[in-house]
Amino acid sequence: MANEVLSVAEMYRADSLAIAGGIPGERLMEAAGWALAREAMRRFPACRVAVLCGPGNNGGDGFVAARLLDRAGYAVRVGLLGDAVNLQGDAALMAARWRHRIEPLAIDIIERADLVLDCLFGAGLARPLDGIAAKMVETVDERGVPVIAADVPSGVDGDSGAILGCAPQAVATVTFFRLKPGHLLLPGRLKCGEVVLADIGIPEQVLAEVEPAAWENGPELWADSFPWPQAAGHKYARGHVVVVGGAEMTGAARLAALAARRGGAGLATIAAPPPALATYRAGDPGTIVAGLDHFTALLADTRRNVWVLGPGGGRDDQMRHHVREVLAAGRTCILDADALTVFAGSADALFRHLSAQVLLTPHDGEFQRLFGKLTGSRLHRARQAAERAGAVVLLKGPDTVVAHPDGRAVINANAPPWLATAGAGDVLAGLAGGLMAAGMDCFEAAAAAVWLHGRAASSIGPGLIAEDLIGAIPAVLTEFAAWHQA
Repeated sequence: MANEVLSVAEMYRADSLAIAGGIPGERLMEAAGWALAREAMRRFPACRVAVLCGPGNNGGDGFVAARLLDRAGYAVRVGLLGDAVNLQGDAALMAARWRHRIEPLAIDIIERADLVLDCLFGAGLARPLDGIAAKMVETVDERGVPVIAADVPSGVDGDSGAILGCAPQAVATVTFFRLKPGHLLLPGRLKCGEVVLADIGIPEQVLAEVEPAAWENGPELWADSFPWPQAAGHKYARGHVVVVGGAEMTGAARLAALAARRGGAGLATIAAPPPALATYRAGDPGTIVAGLDHFTALLADTRRNVWVLGPGGGRDDQMRHHVREVLAAGRTCILDADALTVFAGSADALFRHLSAQVLLTPHDGEFQRLFGKLTGSRLHRARQAAERAGAVVLLKGPDTVVAHPDGRAVINANAPPWLATAGAGDVLAGLAGGLMAAGMDCFEAAAAAVWLHGRAASSIGPGLIAEDLIGAIPAVLTEFAAWHQA
């Protein structure tokens, strides 16, 4: 699986390197147009097709697809934004190979169409759609004509997933060589329909020069470092997670501790205020419960190698103190929820003590309270935050991004909408903690936890509550193990 995600600039560089290496641009465009036509033929039997071409290379892809569909018996009309005499390079060559009329882009072209091929603009569009292009997109959507898009639906920013003015709702998007962030980030991802990645002949070797630093999250990235139990192992070799719990929202710490055990930790302790100990002890029998009045002794035990602070822990000076003590002791830790919120307004005092073995797991509100209003795409903001904090940042959402301070990042796209439920974040924090306790690197553990979390949610389906996730993890791990061993 090709997990690398290329920015628009990186994709242009990959194209240029392929051409410089001796592959004609004409051949790449023919392959792209063929991939687009093939997807249309796979989904729709011979029908009336409107191919909407823009003035650049996306339009060239459209001319190739139009020619191939015409040859296959489809009734094809081609509408061009602009004048054919202004086309340049390979796009002009492909337009010359179209032996039928090239019509000016107008609403009339889609009047009786059963299918629209959107080849107006690709991922590099830098301004909102306007004029007849915007009118065409709006009319296609109003009439419900199925759309297959080339590269991205016109109007989707390839780097951010933002909608520039408007964009059609595609049933499928055919893109080339590697995905771009806009295929994975919302709201652009929702406009793409099924994303089909086509090989158009760009050599894999160009990636060594492009040096991508973003990937679509998936087991291929971290399977080889996954901390499976060993035959000669024992629970102490699997690590020990401590979850710092609070006196009121006791369910959050319990979810995190149980998820840590499911994620691979050999032991898990909830450290809680003495008045709440009875509540915690009435919970899961396999979880150790200790009083926070023994915090110093707990922290001195180096076998307790990963600490999870924040789930239901309270937004007070005590939480702030515990975070500082754990960081001063050099422990690997996860700071979630309350452990982030208590540093709102004093983030720099936290950041100076962090490292790449600390994981921050904010949702959007917590992220803004900690980092302020950073600009740019979700991917860019997560990277900015990781660099500023000097820690791994897991920016939670339907398009979760995990970013390392060195610039590496993964975008996760397997989370179903029913994962937005109370306690799901506590499970995620605990799951990551369990993987880290068992020996996985912080960045890879975060990526693995996010993917397993989404996969578990998908296996459960609508009606999910956070407690269901923990019970689903063994089946997901079994599925993952079978895949890895195949």
